[in-house]
Amino acid sequence: MQRLAIAPTQIQDGQILLTEAQFHYLGRVLRLQTGDRFMALDGRGGAWMATLGQKTAELGEVICFDTELSVRVTLMVAMPKGSGFEEIVRQGTELGVTGFQPVASDRTLLKPSANKLQRWRRIAAEAAEQCERAIIPTICDPVSFTQALQTVAETQVQGYIATARFEGVSPLLTVLSPESQAIALATGPEGGWTAAEIQAAIASGFVPVSLGKRILRAVTAPIAAMGAIAAYFERDLSRKVK
Repeated sequence: MQRLAIAPTQIQDGQILLTEAQFHYLGRVLRLQTGDRFMALDGRGGAWMATLGQKTAELGEVICFDTELSVRVTLMVAMPKGSGFEEIVRQGTELGVTGFQPVASDRTLLKPSANKLQRWRRIAAEAAEQCERAIIPTICDPVSFTQALQTVAETQVQGYIATARFEGVSPLLTVLSPESQAIALATGPEGGWTAAEIQAAIASGFVPVSLGKRILRAVTAPIAAMGAIAAYFERDLSRKVK
């Protein structure tokens, strides 16, 4: 079944007011014709079967997805150079990330434009459509690492910072709790966090964690961490299926 992410504001009087780009995508890319059905997802947990009309679509029955993790996960990623953040957004969305907070660290080289930010958000929407996510992850405007730490410290969210060869840290899987409702995980740039950044994170309540014995690339680390988190919170899934 073809899927389309829409904005909640597009729903009016039982119809979806399609944008020109969406109508083109449904008709020219997906080859749907008037009367054909597709899945509409509003990115906030709402999903419906919809029937394509002329520039609009009629809403049909509600679809219930059970594809979200039981914990809300924000990835605080020190932006890697090049197109690395695009891969983090795409794969992180598939793994269940709730939100992405791009951060500028002491060793960050990338300074994204507004167009780059919009591209990241399109990638998140496309990835959510592809893997039948009930929500589309939020991608926040980039901020400094200091500001990101302060934002988390002002909430009830438990923060973790992934470090490489930082003495005395525990593996990520050993510090996670099944009772957690929201967590934030910070992963570093090329070259890793500075010692001052790690200490600032600890002072803000973040727990330093290890992602293993090997040094991971800035693009690999957030995906490896998110894979571990998803596996941890879905470890009882096989029992529920039986």
